[in-house]
Amino acid sequence: MMSLMVHLKTVAHLRGKGDRIAKVTFRGLPFYSHVAENCEEVAHFNEMFRWPIASRLDGNEMLEIQVYNYSKVFSNRLVGTFCMVLQKVAEEGHLELTDTLIDDNNTSIKTNVTIEIRYQSMDGTVGVWSDGEFLDVPYDRDGMFAFETDSLLSGQSHGSGTSPGRSLQGSIPTFRNKGRGKKVKGVKDKAGKGVFSAMKLGKIKISKDDHRKGDEPAILDMEDLDRKAMRLAGTLDPDTISLASVTAVTTNVSNKRSKPDIKMEPSSGRPVDYQISITVIEARQLIGLNMDPVVCVEIGDDKKYTSMKESTNCPYYNEYFVFDFHVPPDVMFDKIIKLSVIHSKNLLRSGTLVGTFKMDVGTVYSQPEHQFYHKWASLSDPDDITAGCKGYIKCDIAVVGKGDNIKTPHKANETDEDDIEGNLLLPEGIPAERQWARFYVKIYRAEGLPKMNTSIMANVKKAFIGENRDLVDPYVQVQFAGQKGKTSVQKSSYEPIWNEQIVFTELFPPLCKRIKVQIRDSDKVNDVAIGTHFIDLRKISNEGDKGFLPTLGPAWANMYGSTRQYTLMDEHQDLNEGLGEGVSFRARLLLSIAVEILDTTSPEILSSTEVQVEGVSNISESATGKIDEFFLFGSFLEATMIDRKIGDKTISFEITIGNYGNQIDGVSKPPSARKKKKDGENEEEESELIQNSSEDEADEDGDLVSISTTPLMKPVITDRNYFHLPYFEKKPCVYIKSWWQDQRRRLYNSNMMDKIADKLEEGLNDVQEIIKTEKAFPERRLRGVLEELSIGCSRFVTLANKDVNQAGRTKLDRERLKSCMREMDSMGQQAKQIRTQVKKNTVRDKLKLVQNFLQKLRFLADEPQHSIPDVFIWMMSNNKRIAYARVPSKDILYSIVDEEMGKDCGKVKAVFLKLPGKKGFGPAGWTVQAKLELYLWLGLNKQRKDFLNGLPNGFEEIKAAKMGPGLHAVPPVSLVYNMKQVFQLRAHMYQARSLFAADSSGLSDPFARVFFSTHSQVTEVLSETLCPTWDQLLVFDDVELFGEASELRDDPPIIVIEIYDQDTVGKAEFIGRTFAKPTIKMCDEHYGPPRFPPQLEYYQIYRGNCTAGELLAAFELLQIGQGGRADLPPLEGPTDSERGPILPVPLGIRPVLSRYRIEVLFWGLRDIKRINLAQVDRPRVDIECAGRGVQSVLIQNYKKNPNFSTLVKWFEVDLPENELLHPPLNIRVVDCRAFGRYILVGSHAVTSLRRFIYTTPDKNSNNWATAAKLMNGYMVLTNGGSHPCSSPSLSSRTLSRPAGEIIVNMDMEPSVRKMDTVVKLDATSDAVVKVDMTEEESDKEKKKKKKKKKGGAEEEDETDERVLDWWSKYFASIETLKETLRAQEAAQAEAEEREDLEIAAESADIKSDDLLMKGSKTKERSKEKKSSKEKKKGQATDGSEKRPVKAKVDELLVYNKELESEYGDFEDWLHTFNLYRGKAGDDDEHALDDDRIVGRFKGSLCMYKLPLSEEITREAGFDPNMGMFQSIPHNDPINVLVRVYVVRATDLHPADINGKADPYVVIKLGRSEVKDKENYISKQLNPVFGKSFDIEATFPMESMLTVSVYDWDLVGTDDLIGETKIDLENRFYSKYRATCGISSSYSVHGYNIWRDPLKPSQILAKLCKDGKIDGPHYGPGGKVKVANRIFLGATEIEDENGLKKQTEEHLALTVLNHWEEIPRVGCKLIPEHVETRPLLNPDKPGIEQGRIEMWVDMFPMDMPAPGPAIDISPRKPKRYELRVIIWNTDEVILEDDDYFTGEKSSDIFVRGWLKGQQEDKQDTDVHYHSLTGEGNFNWRFVYPFDYLMAEEKIVISKKESMFSWDETEYKIPPRLTLQVWDADHFSADDFLGAIELDLNRFPRGAKTAKQCSIDMIRNEQELPTISIFKQKRVKGWWPFVARDENDEMELTGKVEAELHLVTAEEAEKSPVGLGRNEPDPLEKPNRPDTTFLWFLSPLKAIRYLVCNRYKWLIIKIVLALLLLIMLGLFLYSMPGYLVKKLLGA
Repeated sequence: MMSLMVHLKTVAHLRGKGDRIAKVTFRGLPFYSHVAENCEEVAHFNEMFRWPIASRLDGNEMLEIQVYNYSKVFSNRLVGTFCMVLQKVAEEGHLELTDTLIDDNNTSIKTNVTIEIRYQSMDGTVGVWSDGEFLDVPYDRDGMFAFETDSLLSGQSHGSGTSPGRSLQGSIPTFRNKGRGKKVKGVKDKAGKGVFSAMKLGKIKISKDDHRKGDEPAILDMEDLDRKAMRLAGTLDPDTISLASVTAVTTNVSNKRSKPDIKMEPSSGRPVDYQISITVIEARQLIGLNMDPVVCVEIGDDKKYTSMKESTNCPYYNEYFVFDFHVPPDVMFDKIIKLSVIHSKNLLRSGTLVGTFKMDVGTVYSQPEHQFYHKWASLSDPDDITAGCKGYIKCDIAVVGKGDNIKTPHKANETDEDDIEGNLLLPEGIPAERQWARFYVKIYRAEGLPKMNTSIMANVKKAFIGENRDLVDPYVQVQFAGQKGKTSVQKSSYEPIWNEQIVFTELFPPLCKRIKVQIRDSDKVNDVAIGTHFIDLRKISNEGDKGFLPTLGPAWANMYGSTRQYTLMDEHQDLNEGLGEGVSFRARLLLSIAVEILDTTSPEILSSTEVQVEGVSNISESATGKIDEFFLFGSFLEATMIDRKIGDKTISFEITIGNYGNQIDGVSKPPSARKKKKDGENEEEESELIQNSSEDEADEDGDLVSISTTPLMKPVITDRNYFHLPYFEKKPCVYIKSWWQDQRRRLYNSNMMDKIADKLEEGLNDVQEIIKTEKAFPERRLRGVLEELSIGCSRFVTLANKDVNQAGRTKLDRERLKSCMREMDSMGQQAKQIRTQVKKNTVRDKLKLVQNFLQKLRFLADEPQHSIPDVFIWMMSNNKRIAYARVPSKDILYSIVDEEMGKDCGKVKAVFLKLPGKKGFGPAGWTVQAKLELYLWLGLNKQRKDFLNGLPNGFEEIKAAKMGPGLHAVPPVSLVYNMKQVFQLRAHMYQARSLFAADSSGLSDPFARVFFSTHSQVTEVLSETLCPTWDQLLVFDDVELFGEASELRDDPPIIVIEIYDQDTVGKAEFIGRTFAKPTIKMCDEHYGPPRFPPQLEYYQIYRGNCTAGELLAAFELLQIGQGGRADLPPLEGPTDSERGPILPVPLGIRPVLSRYRIEVLFWGLRDIKRINLAQVDRPRVDIECAGRGVQSVLIQNYKKNPNFSTLVKWFEVDLPENELLHPPLNIRVVDCRAFGRYILVGSHAVTSLRRFIYTTPDKNSNNWATAAKLMNGYMVLTNGGSHPCSSPSLSSRTLSRPAGEIIVNMDMEPSVRKMDTVVKLDATSDAVVKVDMTEEESDKEKKKKKKKKKGGAEEEDETDERVLDWWSKYFASIETLKETLRAQEAAQAEAEEREDLEIAAESADIKSDDLLMKGSKTKERSKEKKSSKEKKKGQATDGSEKRPVKAKVDELLVYNKELESEYGDFEDWLHTFNLYRGKAGDDDEHALDDDRIVGRFKGSLCMYKLPLSEEITREAGFDPNMGMFQSIPHNDPINVLVRVYVVRATDLHPADINGKADPYVVIKLGRSEVKDKENYISKQLNPVFGKSFDIEATFPMESMLTVSVYDWDLVGTDDLIGETKIDLENRFYSKYRATCGISSSYSVHGYNIWRDPLKPSQILAKLCKDGKIDGPHYGPGGKVKVANRIFLGATEIEDENGLKKQTEEHLALTVLNHWEEIPRVGCKLIPEHVETRPLLNPDKPGIEQGRIEMWVDMFPMDMPAPGPAIDISPRKPKRYELRVIIWNTDEVILEDDDYFTGEKSSDIFVRGWLKGQQEDKQDTDVHYHSLTGEGNFNWRFVYPFDYLMAEEKIVISKKESMFSWDETEYKIPPRLTLQVWDADHFSADDFLGAIELDLNRFPRGAKTAKQCSIDMIRNEQELPTISIFKQKRVKGWWPFVARDENDEMELTGKVEAELHLVTAEEAEKSPVGLGRNEPDPLEKPNRPDTTFLWFLSPLKAIRYLVCNRYKWLIIKIVLALLLLIMLGLFLYSMPGYLVKKLLGA
């Protein structure tokens, strides 16, 4: 047997005299020495300790020895600790040494210890132990020492002190610091790993055996940390230092208490609004001949259909559907979206299904942006799984919840021919080819079902039948991917056995995430769910390369739901359906899941996907694990905050686990039967166990009766709202024995991961807190977090790797363990990796990465296979269940290994009881029903001896009276504490901020109530504020707490603070709640730094689930010793005589104040609503901050002018030095009514003043941004949003030149047509190179000719200036937008890839050149992709990768969001504050805050510390009245011409029944309203308006512009679809100059004409004047100098007549476009743009109803008037005529056999259409009886059509149906369809083949029929394509194709056709006839005379008829005739013959 022996000899140099004891710990297992009594200097222990170990000793394991002063009464006091790494021992096997101890502060002390260590390893024999749970430990004074094998079997357990909360400390090498050098014991310092990391600063969590008396700061000062760091780290690189926890975890989290959860979760079953929008664009490759497809979109039970497209396999729909839902998220995400294509559906028949596609809503919602955009869904046939793909539907699907905003990729003309395979509608990582699979859900049996019938019925039945039946008839229903399967019904059984399996056939991987399993009660009247369990497929499978298919069980699933007593109308029935958190155990179901992938080629496979139900064989009892006896113990230490409604009756508490302990309504069978059986089974195991209990204990254990409820007790009053139970020294206990399968391993693994995750979460919160509060070194803390994470991960891998109990382990257990270990291992590696990359500038990015780890950990920790059910605690009153709490069993599960232990096991936890189910929604769910201090312990009965260890010490157990004497092992029924400590609690309540508005005035009258133990006190009520500063000290005297003093010090109970709103009538209204832990001072401790006086801290206040403000307070708990209160630090008396006996917060605690001045800019009030039906007329604004304030002047007449006459006022106030403690600033608007009455209109609290703090400008800063007047919105804006605007040459220039002048070069290529000079710039020279234009032009011409010679298809027309219009510019800009978006995505992807590669490289040490290779490969890949796309576009035939030539169109900027969001709401100097009034809404209703807005205050703030430095006020032109707000415009009313351009709307929400809308635009501004009703656009959800509207307005009265889109209705009122509001005033005054966008180039005529009445030079001059900067100075040679920058540009312009003039405008414009580079005042000026604004509807808050593209220009009326508005009216489609001549066909397949001659032939005709079969199909005449497949036609089709060049669409207007009011406009792609048919006289014609040519890009026809092949269609992508719009005339051969039975394309013929495109004018000039008619007739075809051949040789024909065709028929007819003749003869002669016989003739 391997073992480690330690001989502890002596401990010397001890101080004083006393009893000593030593504790020696190895691998988490401690031994105690005997007590060395009365020893002085030296303690002789001379003791041997031996650990038998099962795995080799690892070099980094530790041995820890702690020496204590022993005390019988108090807890032992630690003298010092000795830690060593056992590396030497592991190598040599023996070691003797003497070394010094170190104390708490890691400084070494004189005391030393002498030990000898031996390690004996038996090579080759690793100890294999018997299966028993217990071992004999050879040397143990106290008799038997039992421990679980787990902790010793661990491979590299780092554990030392595995007392709770201490697990990591052991892995930390220990340091000694005595000022001289460092001495590190037993650790080879791995260079650079950072000594700091080893020294876990911050709170070292105190383990329960070493109560240190010394104090240490809970929050270490940052400086202090740094000093320590420096001292420790010596010369370490600061980038390797990492920190342990340092932040606001002041709570001394120790071992005896666990953290309470602050959020009172109202359960998730609350319904929410969702909107699902689906656009069905088109379908392709549908299988079937000549079909009329319709697409059906189905979500849940809602179905919608597209229109029907006739006779096509690739229909184009572009139809938009919207589904609205109001359901809980779980229900929503389980709904299935089903897209199916149906063939030839009409009113009478439902049509035949072609194929379907299914996906659940959750899958869409989990996509980035919650949407799939332009993706292809592949269809499969559910009735025939052997068939392949049935076609594709291209669609967009988006799911919007409340508050999600969906960024639609910009919708423009989609030119790229989609590559279907690359864009399938599948989530990332799912293979394109999905296979069919069978999902087997096996249902074995269930137990513990509740009764589902009333007992009255049962008694009636009993009377009749005479037997007692179980009152439930259960069956199981399984739902998956939109299908349901049910088992049979088991009549009357609480423990039904089904043994059935339900089989689903579905594509794998399925796009549905959850399987829903429900036990239901079959009943004719109400068939209801008993319990529901969801199985998440992602948790039971793994898709990685080492992954596994979904598998589960056989395992028990626990189901929870409503309480078990049966009522006919159960109010909590939803809980049984799986909505919300179950409040009681309902049943458990044994099930398993398996998946097999089908081989669809095998013949015997069932091809249908119907759900099958089959029987399965029974499984053995032990399959789910060996049944073991568990013991649950609970003790109620305190029950307070009991709601007063139930305070007058007696109360008891009940704890249940499963049905055990449930005395009212549990119906489980008594456990005795089970137990007897169990004992029989396990007898042999029992005997193998090492007997650890005396005989009698075993007996008495058998009769142990569970006690699950506390005795009844009457509550006592605490205060007006709450009661408490008087559990003073006597604490009731409960205990329950239960039997479950022993599957603890599952829970242990999950606990380990949860703990790692908790630690990680805490660490991340720390880091965020450090960043938020701007403390130093967040990166160090993040490194510390990553270090803890990697240690935790490696620890998990070692611990999880022991599978103790093989029985009942399922495949999923094994696979999950493997994958968890892989994941954790790689996570640990990555954490180490990332740790090295954390630098100061990368903290935020890395933080995001680590947050992904957290999500992954939480996902992994969730165990899909249940074992022990959760524990419920119910408060019972009057035998009714009132309120409950649910504790997951894993959280309280015991294990010897500390990491595996549940986080609340053996700890005191504050538990808040809540109301069950829906009762807990809303206000009822916010109030606490009761608060318990509860201790819980759950473990195997055999491990029971530890169950009281975690309780606070100092109690005696009281056993149940009826137990005989001597039964010491019975658990106690109550505990009596004989130790009690008295404390004084001081609650320093300073202030709260951002509270919830609880009154109708929009304010609250808040007061706070503080609860501690059974005491409560309140602060005073402050009226009318959301930010109360109470500044009050609450003193709780004589608070009695039970337990040992030292333990209480580490672990005080929590304080609960509730904030209420005082109402004059009725009870106070609840605002929110928070928790705090006090800082504690024992009576023997000094009251002083670093812990006292405590610091004020912010506590987050929660109301239900959402935040409701913050509380700034501090709490201290001071022990009252023998001297009574006199010893406590003194309290100052109440200073304020006015406030009465209220104590203020003492000086040391309240913040240090200094003097600030706050300047307020009062601009005006806007949009004020009526108050109490009266209009606001004379408003005033009051500003208040920290008790001081200022009032604005009164607005005399709000209607006439809502602006203030005096702009700036200021006040001085004392504010805390620490910015984070600044109180909020309140803005209130009051209306002054007659007789001196004031009415509050609304208020706004500015919670953070930081953005308004003024900082003095930096002298040397050259960019004004850093010298911003206010530190507010400016920072966002200096870069002008996301557009890279500075020119590339700027930076290099700035660096290389001496300061002084900076020349800015513009690499703009001015459009060649308009300007004479093209500027080419060279980064170093100032020379401007003149290029002669003619050269360029001639070059181009040459190139063009060359191209034409080559015969390339590229024949770009030079874009003619005349054809360009505004839309050309718009579409070009959209292309650019899309390209930049694509480029961004590509760049992002590349960056991610690079990072992945780097990480991989670092972990695998790839050489860097390797990396480069990889990188370039990815680039090449993307290039290849790109070039293939380009080729497809047909724009780069020669394969060169050039962008399509479009440099000649000037562009504008298309923003795909509102302009405001790009420019910080235009709050550069004028801020808008919303004024609120009225109560705030509930939890999720936060979005409704808009209803509370009663108006807006416009103004700004500026605060600065006094005194201010002189130089600011001495600036030239400083106006002292304006303070810091210099040079702002005046706010007198101003008249403005507002010009609104509305381009188009997209994705409107349908408003009519037909799923469409008839939109028109309405524009409101002030009182003027423009309705464009008569120009509504019929039945269109993507209307192009193309309109401009002019409105005159006067700011400030009319400044809010509303653009709405209404739906026109023939009857009734028009409905609002959506609207958007624009604040014009902020735009008008903004320094970004949002009045009129500046275009990128200047021209005086044409489509790009300059819109602004001011020329660029005038604008520039004005800007320079306003900004007080020097310039502009125009120099020769196209230069202009502004400030110290020189800009270059062109100097000539061409007017309408083509004359050139000299001009400075280009130069000025160049400066304006680069204005952000001007020092001090520069900022990005708004370019010419189109903004995209979401349309919102007040009835559907927060959900987008579509978007509108528009822009606004504003022109002040006192300036020169602007020119006419630009024409943006929609392009009129151009009229064309397409003439198609069908010359000949060839090789058409022959369908008919000739009736007479039997030859194969066809009667061929060709049909064609362009717009749609109904509209314009045309047929040729028939070529009869073609024997070779050749047909001659010479037939002309003529198709006139309207075409939009820019969008490449044909426009059709037609009435939708007979009943339509007006025509609807459709846009369809220009596709010519030609089909070849075989004409039949009597039956329907047969379809032979077809070809569809997209007129923009179709393959060139072959020259001869021979060269024409099916490849022209198969390889369409690779072949060069042509466009009829460029070629005008094309002739050639094209193939006809059809699909055969196997869905393969086959060639069915060839057609020779000629396409000729003419414009309408040309068509008029040279008209042609249809068919072969005049004018311009075609000649008759020369058809061979084959049709009537048989007339010429009749004999031949007859011979053929007789011999070949009808031979058998003739023979059959002859035989039949012979038979008939014989029969006739028989009948004829029969009678005569009979007569003859009879007469005997």
